[in-house]
Order: sequence, then structure tokens, then C-alpha cells
Amino acid sequence: MKKLVIAGGTGYLGKACVAYFSTKYDTIVVLSRKKRPTLGNVHYVQWDAEQLGPWRAHLNDCHTLINMTGRSVDCRYTETNKKVILNSRINSTKVLGAAIGMAKNPPQVWLNSSTATIYRHSLNMEMDERSGEIGEGFSVEVAKAWETAFFSQQTPRTRKVALRTSIVLGGNGGALVPIKNLAKIGFGGRQGPGNQKFSWIHIHDFVRGLEFLIDSPNLSGPVNIVSPKPVTNAELMRKVRKAVGFPFGFPLPKLLLEIGARIICTETELVLKSRNVIPGLLLEHGFVFHHDTLETALKSSV
Repeated sequence: MKKLVIAGGTGYLGKACVAYFSTKYDTIVVLSRKKRPTLGNVHYVQWDAEQLGPWRAHLNDCHTLINMTGRSVDCRYTETNKKVILNSRINSTKVLGAAIGMAKNPPQVWLNSSTATIYRHSLNMEMDERSGEIGEGFSVEVAKAWETAFFSQQTPRTRKVALRTSIVLGGNGGALVPIKNLAKIGFGGRQGPGNQKFSWIHIHDFVRGLEFLIDSPNLSGPVNIVSPKPVTNAELMRKVRKAVGFPFGFPLPKLLLEIGARIICTETELVLKSRNVIPGLLLEHGFVFHHDTLETALKSSV
């Protein structure tokens, strides 16, 4: 039987993976902090994402492991939150590596979440896996530590891929929901200067991209999971306004964003950093995007 294990598979991306892969694997095991009932061929197994336990037996005879565990970065970067964000990623990655090392028949491939935020703020230079320049700051340090923890795991029989994922767009959750809501109440103008780049990928291409990586034995290491065509923030908001049918949008300058971020307990970096990332390796190896423009992505998401 072909088995897939998804760690942290109850969030937005995890649920999309479960739905997509449920017909492609005989068994899916979702490692979750909460006890949940079995649904068809999807089994939920409790773990704490920190300690080895009975859950590790499910990695034996498992074909694919996908790890999406990690505290959301959509919060204020207090010292407490910073620690939780970092530890939730590092600890889960390390304990999964330990479990793989104990498996008699370990997974053939391990996809571990990372982030396209690892690259520096860039308005002009497109960042691919070979020439992209690593940035600095808290989010980048988390990404670097995350990938270091991942690639330091000794898994000689398991191919490893770090998923440097951009903002994932879809109709039932994720980052697009608050963006649409802003546009619907008239605040769908540019955010900050508006020239910062927005790298994105449609949810369907995200799961298809993961399947492509699983089926590509020559692909390993960091891979950018992004669409080929980043847009500016101003272009993003203009197209979202058009998609939701709202004729205008008030701009939100940096000062208002700072005030708003404090009120809703988040950080302006999520909006103001210019993420100019492209999928070099996916394109090089022949992956075809179904949603390669923002217009097509929004059409199926709004």
C-alpha cells in the first residue's frame, strides 16, 4: 500500500494536500495535535510535534512525508512569539528526522516547508534557487535555521526537498481572504509604496507542484514553490478590486499600516517586503502551471 504522512496537515495548506492526494495514495496519515475521527482513507494520529511517540511507527513503510508544521507568522513579533515561531519549526523538523532514522523502511521522499521570504527584499532582481540572494532579519533567520535543521538530518535513504513557498492564493482560506475583504470595503488601494513585489502561487498549482516534486527523483534541496510572474502590490490590489467588483480603493500608506498592524496584532513586513521570487527549478524541469497569471488565479479564487 502506498502511504503518505502529512505532519501539520490540518491547516489551510494541509487540508488542500489531504483533498488532493486522497485519491493518489491508499492511506494518508495526518499527524495532528488534536484527536480527530478517521475519514475514508485519511487517518488522524496525535503527536506533540516535539517528542518521539507511537506516531513514529507510521513513518515505516511510508512513501512520502510532507511536513507543514509551524506557528503562523501572522502575529506581532514579540520575544515570546518569536520563540514559538522558531521552535515550532525546528523541533518538529528534528523529531521527524529522528523518527525517519529509526524506521526500518523510511520514506522515499521528505518535503519540508520553508518560505520564499528567505530571499532579500528586491524590487528589480528576480530570485531563483541558484542566483537568489538570502536576506536578513527575523523572518530570514527563522527560514535559515529551519532549512539548516532540515538538511542536517541524516536520512541517506530519503530524498529531501525544502519548499520555499510564496503566498498561496485560493478561494476558501489563506492570505487572499483578508485582501478581498479590504477591497470589498473600499480599502483595496496600494499598500505602502505599492511597488513592492508580490510572489504568489494558486492553491491548485501548489499541490500539483508537490506531486511533481514527489515524482521527480532528480530534484532535491531548496525549491521555489511560486508562480512565474510576480506582480507589484499596486497591481495585485487593482486586480483584486476588479475581481470583487469594487470600483475604487483607498491607498493605505505605511503609517496607517503600522497602526492597523498593531490593532490586529500582525506585522507590516508581511505586506511591505518585496518578494520577487521565481520558480527556476520547477520551470527548468518541465513543470507547467495551470494558473500562471494573477488574473487566472483570481478568477478561480474569488
